[in-house]
Amino acid sequence: MSRKRFTEDQIIPILKRHEAGTSTQELCREAGVSTATFYKWKAKYGGLELSDARRLKGLEEENRKLKRIVADQALDIMALKEISSKNF
Repeated sequence: MSRKRFTEDQIIPILKRHEAGTSTQELCREAGVSTATFYKWKAKYGGLELSDARRLKGLEEENRKLKRIVADQALDIMALKEISSKNF
């Protein structure tokens, strides 16, 4: 069985329905996910609005890019230190 990726646009309305009173088992059956997946979604997206989730995703992407830049700079610094420590 192939895995289906859900977007924030799909996850948040499911969580809103749960807050409105729909049972967890019913929501999981309709969405085709396990209860463990549902509770992971709830831990990550619980209480968020759709705009907040989009902002969170954008911030996570920006953070990933910044971490990559810092790692590249650290490698450059280490290489420069290695080169400068050798006496030619």
